[in-house]
Amino acid sequence: MSTGNIVRGDGDYAHHYKDAEHEFNTSIFGVWCFLLTEILMFGGLFVAFFIFHNLYPATFAEGASHLNWKFGATNTAVLLLSSFTMVLSIYYARKNNTKMIGICLFITLLCACAFMGIKYIEYAHKIHEGLLPGDLFSYANAQTGNLALYFSFYFMMTGLHGSHVLVGMGLIIWVLVRSLKGDFNEHYYTPLEGVGLFWHLVDLIWIYLFPLLYLVG
Repeated sequence: MSTGNIVRGDGDYAHHYKDAEHEFNTSIFGVWCFLLTEILMFGGLFVAFFIFHNLYPATFAEGASHLNWKFGATNTAVLLLSSFTMVLSIYYARKNNTKMIGICLFITLLCACAFMGIKYIEYAHKIHEGLLPGDLFSYANAQTGNLALYFSFYFMMTGLHGSHVLVGMGLIIWVLVRSLKGDFNEHYYTPLEGVGLFWHLVDLIWIYLFPLLYLVG
């Protein structure tokens, strides 16, 4: 994948690359390889979810009824906005607009904080009700005998996704600090591109999790 003239100056790239563009393309290819392993990991959970959903449709329908789809939809909108501002940060890097890079990354970070805040509210409610995975399950009004199974998937999948959001927040802070130092411009924005790809994956996974957990049941 080439984005044109990706150079930082004469000879300003690692010695084992042909040129700066070769370094950029290799870096982004490495990020894509990493993202493929992430897809495989989440893919296994999705497959297991579908298998058990088919085995216990009533259980999964009851589990989904305990989720607030409005919270899920809000988080979906928040992540979509964050992906848009992440893309804008790269756009402004190509325009040499350091101020707008920082603003876009800051908005992206705020969206991530909002997402985690909503998940905290959801988790707190589930913990209060006793809608927990495995032996921790203590909800007294379950209509099906294995409702804990659904919430095992719920906490496993949303918890794993949430951990990726937290990692993404750390990476966004990293590139935000670098952007404030003026590190990114039309000739160099490889870290922004890599972090952006990771953040888009976080967004994409949630787009599948939302209907799967909140609506399909």
